Amino acid sequence: MTRIFSGVKPTGHLTLGNYLGAVRRWAGTDQHRADALFCVVDLHALTVEHDPARVRRLSRQAATLLLAAGIDPALCTVFVQSHVDEHARLSYVMECTATDGELRRMIQYKEKSARARAAGESVRLSLLTYPALMAADILAYGTDEVPVGDDQTQHVELTRDLAVRFNQRYGHTFVVPKATRPEVAARVMDLQEPTSKMGKSHAATAGIVYLLDEPEVVRKKIMRAVTDSGREVEYDREEKPGVANLLDVLAACEGGNPEELAGVYESYGALKKDTAEAVVELLRPVRERHAELAADPGYVDQVLKEGAERARGMARPTVDAAYRAIGLLPAG
Repeated sequence: MTRIFSGVKPTGHLTLGNYLGAVRRWAGTDQHRADALFCVVDLHALTVEHDPARVRRLSRQAATLLLAAGIDPALCTVFVQSHVDEHARLSYVMECTATDGELRRMIQYKEKSARARAAGESVRLSLLTYPALMAADILAYGTDEVPVGDDQTQHVELTRDLAVRFNQRYGHTFVVPKATRPEVAARVMDLQEPTSKMGKSHAATAGIVYLLDEPEVVRKKIMRAVTDSGREVEYDREEKPGVANLLDVLAACEGGNPEELAGVYESYGALKKDTAEAVVELLRPVRERHAELAADPGYVDQVLKEGAERARGMARPTVDAAYRAIGLLPAG
């Protein structure tokens, strides 16, 4: 059976972009067609300045939202990254396989380090090396497919390169994975800055719809979304990114085609109204189920404990094999 791995980073509250671009697909198809592992990658949240209590709180919230979205621990493995030591063990081996130049070419490192330096802030070494940890996350489980958005495709390509290089140097150890992407709404954009991704860690929140936003908040954010010059509703990502983003969201909510939907509307206002209502209804069951699960933290803890035990059992043989292959003396 195909094995898939994907994760969500607890650096902020999960957004509509996270849901449409990844989580809904995990719950809707991926967990049924494959041996799936879904992980809260909390170690990745440590690459920037953070509040420890907030990381813990957001890690629990993210895990709860994955379950609320329909991810079923009876069908797949749900766990927290730091609960499985094999991720950190294999990460160093991946650092010993990657090159400095490869890591410095990663787009996210370039962008985030540039912003930090412009603000007069220091850049943590882990921001440079975290693609090696991401590669470890994926390779430890013999992953075949990694469902990701456009912004993470480069990291999966690096993971493929590292797997091939390791296998050639030290003997076949890793499965070489591939990235898979949804056809619609792979990258939902910020409602106020439609040329930028709807990111959960952005400081400005007016253009970000969070999964736990109240319905009226959702409606207000979408009705205030930035559109474009002119009046015609057209699907053109280059010339009309604001309208295209709304059409992408509406199409993803209703299962339609954004280009075909463009022909249905004569005004931006009508498009915004329908998009707002579609999003509210899409998120309603997630919010309701999250409230139920948040009231029973013991259940979530048990899911994560059992998930970590299963994940550890899957990862350890591969990581042990990688240690032997690269030349490390087995423990007695």
